[in-house]
Amino acid sequence: MSDYQPLRPQAKGPIGKLLAPVAGFGVTLGSMFRPTVTEQYPFEKVPPAKRYHGRHQLNRYADGLEKCIGCELCAWACPADAIYVEGADNADVLVETGGGQVSPGERYGRVYQINYLRCIFCGLCVEACPTRALTMSNDFELAGPTRAGMIYEKQDLLAPVAEGALAGPHPMVTGTTDTDYYQGKVTAPTADQVAWVREHRPDDATLEAATAVVEGTRPAPAPTVHTLRPPATKATATREAARGGHAGELTHDTPGGPLSAALDAAGSTARAAATAGPGQTGNGGIR
Repeated sequence: MSDYQPLRPQAKGPIGKLLAPVAGFGVTLGSMFRPTVTEQYPFEKVPPAKRYHGRHQLNRYADGLEKCIGCELCAWACPADAIYVEGADNADVLVETGGGQVSPGERYGRVYQINYLRCIFCGLCVEACPTRALTMSNDFELAGPTRAGMIYEKQDLLAPVAEGALAGPHPMVTGTTDTDYYQGKVTAPTADQVAWVREHRPDDATLEAATAVVEGTRPAPAPTVHTLRPPATKATATREAARGGHAGELTHDTPGGPLSAALDAAGSTARAAATAGPGQTGNGGIR
């Protein structure tokens, strides 16, 4: 049995000795000639993934009424205590406006604040919302120079009135309930609503487009849930094509569509679990 011989570095030849001073830069020199992958943000904006959790958005129904009912469930569900909500009665609005209301039903969100210094963008508030009023857009540019500016108010989060809808407050569609609104049975403003707004707010900027919808000269508004993502560039278009999507597209919550069907199925499952007795739930009866 031969004696153990530890491995020794072999002596370098003439070429190795010549290149020894620059051998440590091998990785650096090799990377210099590779194509760059740096994205020139903010000059070249890359659209995030379709399900990216960005800035929140308070949505509206097709006739322009707000979906938020001021129930505060989103604030209770927030693990970071970043949401503050104050609800109010639509009955008070009815007295002030002479018949109009902010949202269908009895209540609406009078105050809605999200502190983005605390928000962790987990999306639990969206899951807790019973009316699908709260969604998360793809907007990620939320930085600001002041701490106070990072507290977004209701007017900062509320979705703009869709083209063809009526800005509230105004009456609900005649003969409907808040359940009808939730089920998507209200698809556009009606002639009665247009007449009411024309009487009480003749200078309303949304009146002309809503009148055209009622007269049938333009299509009914599509309820937009998410804001437009950043404009696509050549590089991002290639990336989105590989993902099977389209850069810069809009996401719509169309009544009866796949999103609505999925949420309805999830809500039915949750209600069944809530009404089941002890020992019948999936977590051993703990609710």
